Amino acid sequence: MKSYYLENNFQKIEITSKGAELQSIYNKETQLEYLWNGDANFWGKKSPVLFPIVGGLKNNEYLLNGNNYILGRHGFARDTNFEVEQKSSSEITCLLKSNESTLINFPFQFIFTIEYIIIENKLSCKYIVINCSKENMYFSLGAHPAFNVPLTQNTNYNDWFLEFNSNENCGIYPLTIDGLLKEKSQPFFKNSNKINLSKELFYNDALVFKELQSTEICIKSNSAPNGLKMQFDGFPFYGIWSAKDANFVCLEPWCGIADNENTTNNFKTKEGIIELEHQQIFERTWSIETY
Repeated sequence: MKSYYLENNFQKIEITSKGAELQSIYNKETQLEYLWNGDANFWGKKSPVLFPIVGGLKNNEYLLNGNNYILGRHGFARDTNFEVEQKSSSEITCLLKSNESTLINFPFQFIFTIEYIIIENKLSCKYIVINCSKENMYFSLGAHPAFNVPLTQNTNYNDWFLEFNSNENCGIYPLTIDGLLKEKSQPFFKNSNKINLSKELFYNDALVFKELQSTEICIKSNSAPNGLKMQFDGFPFYGIWSAKDANFVCLEPWCGIADNENTTNNFKTKEGIIELEHQQIFERTWSIETY
């Protein structure tokens, strides 16, 4: 596993070849590390890429064209080495191509590219998927970055909150013990754009949203001038999560979602699945600004 760095006068970013995973978002002006440290006592990852599924499948399997296939939670990209196709001080392009190993349980020829670019204090992450199969390809993808909370030393977890750029009225979709989504939502927002963070908020697993109106979310505190803003236009689902009693919060824009508890396992009709025709290109970008 190799590490690669992007750096300018404002920030320094580390990415590894394994999973093309972010390892560090360090702001030179604030002298703060924004990304979770990956303490395996809580959660050993930092910013895994979710592809070709988001969340879990019922019994870790899906049905496609009469055949059963096995895929673990969030797919295989996060545990696979990416090739570095292009690298400069401010940009890196990481590439994952289908191969004999991926074809066993994901029977599609594809090229999956992740581009990280830094401009001043902003980091953008662009996903590009090309269907190289002759038949239509079915997949999902998403992000799972974990950010330090508390962000500054003289604050506590409960001093921080999430702020959205629109008032929300949607509910959350609870998860079963097996990580499947329940049919009905539970009330959550009531014309509000704020979630106060607490460790207890995540004791029943992630907060899963299907109907967010917002395209931006910030981590803020009234006790510190620092924070971050994530932009995620074009991602229809969203997850917010932390491991039990850990000092981080994951902000997760998704194009795709875990199986419903009453799923038929039919991959083509799976909720949130993306259908891509031969040689068609799918692109989505999310970004982080630190301050």
